[in-house]
Amino acid sequence: MTRVPKVPGSSLAGVCRAYAAMALNKYPDCAGQGQPDQAGKGGHCGQADCPICTVFGFARGPGGGFAGLAAFSDAHVLLFPVATRQGPVWVSCPDALRRIGHDIADNLGDAVYQQSGGAQPLNLGWLLLERKNTLPGGNTWPTLNKNIPQHIVDRVVIVSDKLFAHIVNSNLEVRTSVSINPETGAAEEGALFSYEALPRATVLVWDVVCKNPQHFQVGGRKVSAEINGQTIDAPAKVLEVVKAADPYLEHLGIGGMGTRGMGRLRVIDHEAQASAGGQPAAAEASTGGA
Repeated sequence: MTRVPKVPGSSLAGVCRAYAAMALNKYPDCAGQGQPDQAGKGGHCGQADCPICTVFGFARGPGGGFAGLAAFSDAHVLLFPVATRQGPVWVSCPDALRRIGHDIADNLGDAVYQQSGGAQPLNLGWLLLERKNTLPGGNTWPTLNKNIPQHIVDRVVIVSDKLFAHIVNSNLEVRTSVSINPETGAAEEGALFSYEALPRATVLVWDVVCKNPQHFQVGGRKVSAEINGQTIDAPAKVLEVVKAADPYLEHLGIGGMGTRGMGRLRVIDHEAQASAGGQPAAAEASTGGA
């Protein structure tokens, strides 16, 4: 329980499924609601040769349900932009950095650590903290993904897990909207509301665990779906189906209020690594508001 905003894995999986279906000409039947309507139209096909149903799964089909070959974790905040009197910085913490393989002990106290910067205290929003240039206890400065923009990498600061939650929740964007009366064109009485959002240029990270298709069957049949003319017969091919959604995430976004500029995500890397059982995982980061 970090008390830091996140994007649920179920939301990522659903949106990626819909966008991958658009990219692979399986939209809308295999993209959304799994069951056909009363007239028998629509619904997931549930076939072993469908790249969407095999990768993302389906509840029921000709041979029963299938869990899918790709599993999504929640998307967590890795780097969070905060305004300071010296310009924006991107804040992280030991818990967030462990998600990308950096084991930094959380003995940072009530200071802010910046690899390059002065010795003067630094404000993170309303909070003024002592600034230090070296992590304590022999911890080395983390190496970030090479595809994260350099202007972000150069302005990364690290605080304790305790402070990170307070800093994030104190610096979320607060937006205010009001319902407009269509007859008068004026604001509707009592219809003012506010909501919070992650600011633009927040960097998120999540995992996609890709199973080996050769270990599974769909309706008693071997997976025979294809991507780019090649059979999906390895975890890397499963990831290719997931990656088909990336351009749509950048332009169509995820979540509500898309017409107000919310939710667009730019996937900056799929960093494959071996996990238990030899299944590769893909770490993804986003630089869009959510």
